[in-house]
Amino acid sequence: MGTNTDPYQRAEGRYALMPGIIGALAASGTPLSILTKGTLLRRDLPLIAEAAQQVPVSVAVSLAVGDPELHRDVESGTPTPQARLALITAIRAAGLDCHVMVAPVLPQLTDSGEHLDQLLGQIAAAGATGVTVFGLHLRGSTRGWFMCWLARAHPELVSRYRELYRRGPYLPPSYREMLRERVAPLIAKYRLAGDHRPAPPETEAALVPVQATLF
Repeated sequence: MGTNTDPYQRAEGRYALMPGIIGALAASGTPLSILTKGTLLRRDLPLIAEAAQQVPVSVAVSLAVGDPELHRDVESGTPTPQARLALITAIRAAGLDCHVMVAPVLPQLTDSGEHLDQLLGQIAAAGATGVTVFGLHLRGSTRGWFMCWLARAHPELVSRYRELYRRGPYLPPSYREMLRERVAPLIAKYRLAGDHRPAPPETEAALVPVQATLF
């Protein structure tokens, strides 16, 4: 749940569908996986931890933009980077592994070594057990929306993006290889390859019940 549509959007705060879904999957012996950027997941951590005692459970958080100003522009209305880092810590404090999807990486906006180093360092400090990093895909209507945003916010990058995506929705192999070479040493540096299980960060704040926020 979450690879196509985030299960913890605003409507979930009103309709509370996920507790029943989690319970039904666990009761039927069905493994489940959740990917979200929504901090409302905190509400269901006890249920998810209980489900993990019955079936395989995977929990992942999406966090690709570490710069607060850029986040406000490109991901307006979604939880801040700091809120998502706190969510990672809460997931780990609940006794669950937490993978992080550092995606989509935006060429020439969030793909610098400095940005990625800082972001992966913060993710590791929050207690994440692994990361996956990949670049922006521009499929369907997303392409038109994103290019309009880019023309407004970063007009100097429009020609570069047209060149990168001239053959379709995916970045060319040369860019993907460049990103892989840039990220691989950082994943090793912060031990985020998924083969290391750090102890959950010791923080009382992660253990105290918190009023869930929608975004």
